[in-house]
Amino acid sequence: MPSEALSARGIAVPRQLPLPFAHRPEFAAANLVEAPSNAEALAWLDRTDDWPGRRLLLWGEAGCGKTHLLHLWAARRGAACRSGLDLRGPLPPEMTPAGLAIDDADTAADPAALLHTLNAAAEARVPVLLAARTPPARWEIALADLASRLRATQAVMIGPADAPLLRALLARLLAERQVAVSEVVQDWLLARLPRTPAALREAAARLDRAALGAGRAVTRALAAEVLAELAEAEGR
Repeated sequence: MPSEALSARGIAVPRQLPLPFAHRPEFAAANLVEAPSNAEALAWLDRTDDWPGRRLLLWGEAGCGKTHLLHLWAARRGAACRSGLDLRGPLPPEMTPAGLAIDDADTAADPAALLHTLNAAAEARVPVLLAARTPPARWEIALADLASRLRATQAVMIGPADAPLLRALLARLLAERQVAVSEVVQDWLLARLPRTPAALREAAARLDRAALGAGRAVTRALAAEVLAELAEAEGR
């Protein structure tokens, strides 16, 4: 329901309250932004048969596109997708001969379940694509067998985003949410936001809520309010 706010003249005007609908990112091929930072990962995804031990691990900072690439590979091959957080117990998850994709592999709640899954996939000759924020060498792994499997896995880094990629990413994130932001305001935002995909995703989410709450398109003034909120949230 709309609430009321005071205009500059002290007159109550209706203001739309944003509804708490979860945003679902679109992992379509058309939404992938190719750049030098992900070129090596894309090349490896096109050569699944060349993966050592039929395993590949993509790693990089939050928001760099790991999950997008993982879903694209799975969709292209008809592979199953799982989260490391959901791997539990001695039985491996269902997998297809086409492959298995495991997101957030470095946050697996049950490392033994991850080991069982990798062993089962190797026995069935099923290719496995994993995604994580850090390479396996930095994981704290108590199971020697799991550490050995992961050390033998080809790890490919997705590098930091460059300026053209960040510009394209911000435009896509806003378009996904159907938030109208002029190129001038987008440039203004890019000059002031932290240069990470995660920061752009958070900014797009906050701009979406702010535009809906204000009932108008994103102006530089509204964008400045969002930047101030972000700075306060980060303690800057």
